[in-house]
Amino acid sequence: MIAALPTESVIELRDVTRRFGATTALDQVSLTVPRGVVFGLVGANGAGKTTLIKHLLGLFKAQSGTVRVLGMDPVADPPGVLSRIGYLSEENDLPGWMRVHELLRYTRSFYAAWDQAYAEKLRQQFGLDSASRIKDLSKGHRARAGLLIALAHRPEFLILDEPSSGLDPLARRDILGAIIRTVADEGRTVLFSSHLLDEVERVSDHVAMMYQGRIFHCGLLDDIKATHHRVTLRFPEPQARLPLLAGVLASEGSEREWTAVCSGALDEFQVAAAAAGAEIVERQVPTLDEIFLAEVAAKKS
Repeated sequence: MIAALPTESVIELRDVTRRFGATTALDQVSLTVPRGVVFGLVGANGAGKTTLIKHLLGLFKAQSGTVRVLGMDPVADPPGVLSRIGYLSEENDLPGWMRVHELLRYTRSFYAAWDQAYAEKLRQQFGLDSASRIKDLSKGHRARAGLLIALAHRPEFLILDEPSSGLDPLARRDILGAIIRTVADEGRTVLFSSHLLDEVERVSDHVAMMYQGRIFHCGLLDDIKATHHRVTLRFPEPQARLPLLAGVLASEGSEREWTAVCSGALDEFQVAAAAAGAEIVERQVPTLDEIFLAEVAAKKS
């Protein structure tokens, strides 16, 4: 077994590239995830999120660059990495013939650090009947069962890949609540990958945004939101289109009133808007969803 390198980061990716034929799934991706945070990874389907996660799990080997998880290479030392992380994906492919108590007993054999008392606490908390067969559980309860076995060995690092996709609001609330408790109670690290940006915004304190295999924004969520603004502009005369203003990522409107999502210093934008004859009549902090869509729209234009 290869010894782990001492590190304050849970994830260290450096210039990781992965191609599938003519398609570049990851394009020189670098990413650092510190310990003890909920880190949101957002992007549309096909942006590269799941490919990145498969590198963290050791399922893919980087064609160039380096991958370290908890200071280890997940391809060179799969047991060393996988024994210290928990994983839940959208597929959540659990053996349907097993009963809940059989699933717990089976999974426990893979983890020396399995905490049976904690597993039982989670089972009760998630409302799972130990005698129920997995195939008879609702989709929401199967997701809870998957989360239970991902958490019961108290992993240092929890990876959630679209864990609440297709679930009802109640199940999503329970899963997100468990994520929050995981970090708040024990200071563990969570990587939460989702295209549901309202959920990412609710639980994450760090965020990375992906588009076409690249990370184009990464940092504290509060910092990202502080540098983006949604403003409503009013012009004295009707406008066929919004005049070119520095920092505008996306806009919509007609005639005299336009709404824009912009990035950068707000005072500089105010000066530019005034020079174009516009008055800012409303200013709000955009949601993460609005920021992401505006940034992607700007890249497409």
